Amino acid sequence: MWDWVSSPEIWIGFFTLVALEIVLGIDNIIFISILAGKLPEHQRDRARVLGLAAALISRLLLLFALSWVVRLTEPLFNVFGHDISGRDLILILGGLFLLAKSVTEIGHSMELKGEDGKQRKVASFASVIIQIMILDIVFSLDSVITAVGMVDELGVMVAAVIVSVLVMLFASGPISRFVDKHPSIKMLALSFLVLIGVVLLAEGFGQHISKGYIYFAMAFSVIVELLNIRMRSRHAKQSDQEKAQGTSS
Repeated sequence: MWDWVSSPEIWIGFFTLVALEIVLGIDNIIFISILAGKLPEHQRDRARVLGLAAALISRLLLLFALSWVVRLTEPLFNVFGHDISGRDLILILGGLFLLAKSVTEIGHSMELKGEDGKQRKVASFASVIIQIMILDIVFSLDSVITAVGMVDELGVMVAAVIVSVLVMLFASGPISRFVDKHPSIKMLALSFLVLIGVVLLAEGFGQHISKGYIYFAMAFSVIVELLNIRMRSRHAKQSDQEKAQGTSS
């Protein structure tokens, strides 16, 4: 029964699946970080934990309902010569939701501040958690289908999902604080979510787009923006030093 524990192939599959689950969870972390940033500071950590806990629960429930997940790939109806399955419907609706939410957040980020000098916060804790849970279902479906295609042992899939979500839980705090601190990174993250929404729509209509290209573009953009942030910081320090020297002289 436990022979698979000593199998090198199983462990290779486990670590590969953990890595893939973390990569696939990047967009989930970004979405949770941006939504949590709309809450008062004392509620943000709780929102992130609950959001990732919901992601873990939805992934595990889907894993234990593998027969239902497999049936989701069966065609339900045909649109313009393309068979639409239950999975396609979930991806299409999730993509539309993500597009609408990301574009709305971009609009809010570009709004002028209120009369009191602070950005208006209109999101309640409950609404943020509900929005996180809606996207968790979409991202979890993609994650579980990837897991099913890679590993045959249910125990390995469950362990990989738990480990990957724990890693995301520890990473979500620093990522959220970094995004909140740098408005340009937040705008870049929202742009990524728009891109991911388009990819979900394309996948729903049968147009496969390799996510390797998407994640490479995201990583490259983040690296360029980090270099810009570092350069702006150095220029600001140099300017402060020159002002200090001018004042002392």
